[in-house]
Amino acid sequence: MSPPVKLGIVGLGRWAKVLTRAVQKSDKLKIVAGYSRSEEKRAAFEEEFGVPGVPDMKTLLANPEIKGVVLTVPNEQHFPLAEEVAKARKHVYTEKPIAQTLEDGLKIAALEKQHGVTVTVGHSARLMAGIRIIKEKIGAGELGRVAFMEANFSNERALELTPSTWRWYKDRAPGGPLSQLAIHQFDVLHLLGGEIAEVSSMASKLSPVGAEVDDQSMTLLRFRDGKIGYVGSCWTSPGIFAVRVFGQKALMHYEIDFGTWDTPHLLHKASTLYIQRGKDGWGKREELKLPESDMFRAELEMFAQSCVSGRPNELTAYNGNVAVAVVNAALKSIDRKGQSITIAAVMEDARAKIGEKRAA
Repeated sequence: MSPPVKLGIVGLGRWAKVLTRAVQKSDKLKIVAGYSRSEEKRAAFEEEFGVPGVPDMKTLLANPEIKGVVLTVPNEQHFPLAEEVAKARKHVYTEKPIAQTLEDGLKIAALEKQHGVTVTVGHSARLMAGIRIIKEKIGAGELGRVAFMEANFSNERALELTPSTWRWYKDRAPGGPLSQLAIHQFDVLHLLGGEIAEVSSMASKLSPVGAEVDDQSMTLLRFRDGKIGYVGSCWTSPGIFAVRVFGQKALMHYEIDFGTWDTPHLLHKASTLYIQRGKDGWGKREELKLPESDMFRAELEMFAQSCVSGRPNELTAYNGNVAVAVVNAALKSIDRKGQSITIAAVMEDARAKIGEKRAA
């Protein structure tokens, strides 16, 4: 068996801990160094996980054993840190979204060719067992032609916001649940339904706390092949993550217990996946057994494999940028009272801003 791929991790907050727990269940990779500007966080992380802290990025990147770096930092730091990692010829993993802006996301994508590295973006929801099974059933033709999809990702976050939390502010969490939750479902539906051509969106602000951001979001999607769908996200309700796909032969529904999101190895015990075929009513649906899986372990093992092979995995910078482009198009649609906005136009605008020429 090959030795584990050695990685560094930057950030050392709550999400770094979630990902490190996932890594420690795998024999394919190992986190060997952690960096945070906070000496206190470095010490606490080392005490909890046995991962030694380093005093600065330069020390971490100078370690020849480290093949890739996991970034769990605020969105606006994704590009500058990814660039620093890539210049050191180390592979990059960044949490979703790929960047605070689409322009920065495109710059991160360009790091691959500029420095000979791969970029992995943590859109882990597409790796959940139920989503993979739906994808397999679509590919096998069991649903027939898929014509419609719907998804929801909601929780109560907007009831807890205060001016001291970054999600309070429009410039850091644009659209509220649109950029924080719905973005997961945009990536899932991109996986299941193919390229998204255009979107139309509306939003509302109903939380009593008075934050800058909207807290209700509804986005309609039109796919390149003609199918349609929508993604809803409420930031003032109990948590839910659900996906439903409608085909001419059958429909499928997947729903998880949001309370197990941070412990994905338990998702299969608290999730529902069923298929309803032909003219069968809901009462005749077939519930499908979900295998044990761990989306965070899976995504990081994909990253480790890319560190070894030098080839991108399916969690590509391109897919990460599509998700951000859908968010941007939805925000523009909200500003224009629901006007339809094409993804191509949003992408071209971002490319023009950074002077990137589209490949022929």
